[in-house]
Amino acid sequence: MSAARWRLSGFGDEIHPDPAVQVAVLQALGASSIEVRSAWDVNVIELGPDRLRDLRTLFDRLGQDVSAVASPVGKVDVALPVEYEIDRLGRAVAAAHTLGTRYIRIFSFYRGPHRTPLDVRDDVLTRMRALTDLAEREDVVLLHENEKDIYGDVPARVLDLVEAVGSPNLRLAWDSANYVQCGVRPFSQGWAGLAPYVEYLQVKDAVAATGQVVAAGEGDGELPATIAALKADGYAGYASLEPHLTQAGSLGGFSGPAAFGRAARAFRRLADQIGVDLT
Repeated sequence: MSAARWRLSGFGDEIHPDPAVQVAVLQALGASSIEVRSAWDVNVIELGPDRLRDLRTLFDRLGQDVSAVASPVGKVDVALPVEYEIDRLGRAVAAAHTLGTRYIRIFSFYRGPHRTPLDVRDDVLTRMRALTDLAEREDVVLLHENEKDIYGDVPARVLDLVEAVGSPNLRLAWDSANYVQCGVRPFSQGWAGLAPYVEYLQVKDAVAATGQVVAAGEGDGELPATIAALKADGYAGYASLEPHLTQAGSLGGFSGPAAFGRAARAFRRLADQIGVDLT
């Protein structure tokens, strides 16, 4: 059985606020890349040009590639004006250009408590099209993450989003744990339709009965089947650890070095069993 080779990455701020510590831990775990959500306790879209250049200099000096900018774009109520998220995406694009990545994670909007997904569909698609227009002009790829309680939280609506927008600059980040927390069996119920649009793997798992986030392979996220299917399809992209083992919330999570290491080793065991080399 020939081995595939994927780039191992991870959300650095799940380890420590200091990006130098983030990189040290990731490299100790064999990860050559980093996903940037925040540094020095400042969200990536709030880092000014000087701090972004400082971050790029640090990564270059330490030899760490940036897999993606993990922006919060789209994690707001859909009732906000379109221009609000266009501005925030503009800052995420500037960060991506400075840090040397084409990938920017985004979301597809919350809604008010008395509105259904159908109620907000047109407004969501208008905003996603506007965001994608900017991505096309700037030559970046938006990675939609399936997140609980946004429009694109379950496979049918994720597929609706990506097919309605219809652009190679909008693709999917696959998060098994988030699907589990929405009552979905990720691989069994979502993979067949969404696989053609998946361009990035976010690694975390969850227990269906409680929603608790656990290390890869310890929950109901069907990660072995997903890894095997990606390998069979010739996937050669990033696998980004987002363990959420110590703290999890709507704006992010935290693990700390020890728990992050446990999550990395659990994922590597799965990858080894399936014949995927992580570098």
